[in-house]
Amino acid sequence: MARNLIELHGITNRFGTQTVHEGLDMEVQEGEVFGIVGGSGSGKSVLLRTILGLRRPQAGRVLLEGQDITQMQPEPLRAAKARYGVTFQHGALFSSLTVRENIQLPMIEHLALPPDVLEGLALLKLRLVGLPESALHKYPSQLSGGMVKRAALARALALDPKLLFLDEPTSGLDPISAAAFDDLIAYLQHELSLTVVMITHDLDSIFRTCNRVGVIVDRGMVSADLQHIVDHPHPWIHSYFHGVRASRYLPTTGASHGA
Repeated sequence: MARNLIELHGITNRFGTQTVHEGLDMEVQEGEVFGIVGGSGSGKSVLLRTILGLRRPQAGRVLLEGQDITQMQPEPLRAAKARYGVTFQHGALFSSLTVRENIQLPMIEHLALPPDVLEGLALLKLRLVGLPESALHKYPSQLSGGMVKRAALARALALDPKLLFLDEPTSGLDPISAAAFDDLIAYLQHELSLTVVMITHDLDSIFRTCNRVGVIVDRGMVSADLQHIVDHPHPWIHSYFHGVRASRYLPTTGASHGA
């Protein structure tokens, strides 16, 4: 049985009088692609920041590989953050740095490597995500949206993490580019033995890449594999997975059709 790389127990996040999450539980198993979905205002990005150790919840624990990061001091937390890679919705590349410099940034921060090794590793990561060598010397503003996503992914893989977080990885991409990016994620997950947590609203990405899905509803989370989550009776979940866009997937998941 696969072990849990991520465990959330009783997470509560509040902003003033507004409670976004209350008693939220979540588990992510080693080697799976876990999708997180939810309606607007459900706190998907807040949850991601909590998991990444960028926000401390009002209550609850976040365990990464068994370590509770909610109680960590800055230096151990910094070391824990080096064990995962993350891409944010709009790439979040540094506009004043070239792609090469963006990819090398985590290496320079956490590793003591000579310049020639840094150069070789940057090229290796670039090729891993399907970008040409010429992209190394370009700035983010000179790249297409799809190339920015891939460059950000190369930076996320800079330290050879086994845990990868993706925030809306296909947002803003045309259907062909989005499908190619989904295929890339599936390929890298398999080849690098990655565990992937992906926040997305893209049903195509969910059905192409995810093993299980966690849906944020009523300030908590409902998790299941695809076959069972589409049949969950919660009104929001049913509406999400039984709309027109999802109908073509339902016969292949073994799920019943809904209105």
